[in-house]
Amino acid sequence: MQQHHRSTRLVRALVPPRIAGGIVVAIALLSAACSDAPSAAIAGPANASAASLSKTSGGSTNFAVLANAAVTCTNGTVTGSVGTFLATPTGSVTQTICPVTGTVDVGGAAAVAAYDAFLTTYAALAPSPSDNCTMLTGTLDGVTLAPGVYCFDAAATLTGTLTLKGPANGTWLFKIGTSGTGALTGTNFSVVMSGGATPCNVTWWVAQAVTMTTSNFQGNILAGAAVTLTGGTFAGNIASQADVTITGTAVTGCEGSASDGGGAVEGKCNQGVGNGPEGCDPGHSNNHNGSNDENGGTPGQPGRKHG
Repeated sequence: MQQHHRSTRLVRALVPPRIAGGIVVAIALLSAACSDAPSAAIAGPANASAASLSKTSGGSTNFAVLANAAVTCTNGTVTGSVGTFLATPTGSVTQTICPVTGTVDVGGAAAVAAYDAFLTTYAALAPSPSDNCTMLTGTLDGVTLAPGVYCFDAAATLTGTLTLKGPANGTWLFKIGTSGTGALTGTNFSVVMSGGATPCNVTWWVAQAVTMTTSNFQGNILAGAAVTLTGGTFAGNIASQADVTITGTAVTGCEGSASDGGGAVEGKCNQGVGNGPEGCDPGHSNNHNGSNDENGGTPGQPGRKHG
């Protein structure tokens, strides 16, 4: 029944002409030539498809974590909002020692709209016979990738360290399971951003489930099945056509998922005095103004200019 429900939603998402046109443009943009990747370093093209599509994926919603039915978070943290497409009693967000800085939306209008947008984007990025991309194999340990479009034909089992090197506006699009099936699994796997690259310009389209264990992962995940995070850190937005389970993972969402309803995810701000600069605005952490320390505050007079 759930699969039929998701299929119905997907069909509805694809009907409007403006959406259908966007999908055609998205698929047409996949124009990089296919080639087998070497095991050490790959310099992919700064492909227009990655630039266009990465920015319309996870970062386009106001949710750091978005699931079809259930989000379960235990001993973790979520910087951003959490939502489910289905409302109660079928939909649920369960928090056990898991603070969420943003809103929790179970089947509300905002979550439903975001989920529909996710389905549309997921369909637009789905593998097509006309796709061209750089094929990847192996664990990606020690590999450096320039901005571009990259594919795994089937499942991807990753370990070690992957470096994404590019400018601040560089974008990456990964497709896992282009043959129709394939999960993304990471164990002690780290994604390192270099040269000014940012995690929210990275998109991981996955045909099936995503499982990250004691990994420091970066990038938006668009998953066709469940997402499970255990330990480590996660920087980016998560959208799943099934459930999301977070255990002991610190999740930091992308632009638009901050608790104030917009703007970039805000860094932590220590409102104490005498413990060094944080480069942020006390009480809001938006990096617009200095902390108490930077403004010359003293104990007992937080935020006030000393002397």
